[in-house]
Amino acid sequence: MRRAPLTQPTLTDDEPSLRAAVEAILLVVDEPIDVVTLAQVLERPRGEIADVLEELRDEYGRPGRGFELREIGGGWRFYTHASCAPVVERFVLDGQQAKLTQAALETLAVVAYRQPVSRARVSAVRGVNCDGVMRTLTARGLVEEAGADPESGAILYRTTSYFLERLGMASLDELPPLAPYLPDADAIEERDSENA
Repeated sequence: MRRAPLTQPTLTDDEPSLRAAVEAILLVVDEPIDVVTLAQVLERPRGEIADVLEELRDEYGRPGRGFELREIGGGWRFYTHASCAPVVERFVLDGQQAKLTQAALETLAVVAYRQPVSRARVSAVRGVNCDGVMRTLTARGLVEEAGADPESGAILYRTTSYFLERLGMASLDELPPLAPYLPDADAIEERDSENA
């Protein structure tokens, strides 16, 4: 039985609708997320979250979409549509030759200079979520897992030998020093006092 579409009014101009909030979370998850977790994060009843997920699944399941929302292993996640597999495969393989985006270059620089480093730390340095970019860099063979942080258990990442090869370096010691590119302390203090 098909349910009537849910409409979630925006509580304030600053808060997204429930539907938008669920979509946003689904875009950034690394693995399927369950209804209970979504309900806790969004502070909404589980039934309401389940209804939104089913509505989104139905909407994204219509013909002509390149992705779909699936419930797998007790959780929900976006997946590319099976009919698009050849295109995605070609992109991933041919993408090895494509130039890196600005976000990928910034993320790669953080990993290169701070390795081994967790995704959370890279995101903190960049000020934006870098999960998708890290997956791209890993898929391109520029970054790889380097164990787990003993305190937090977070997966740590480092650059690969392929990264060194692409940059024409024998070791990370050949990375240029960052100090000449950083502003001096006086300039930072002056800027901060102007913004205060």
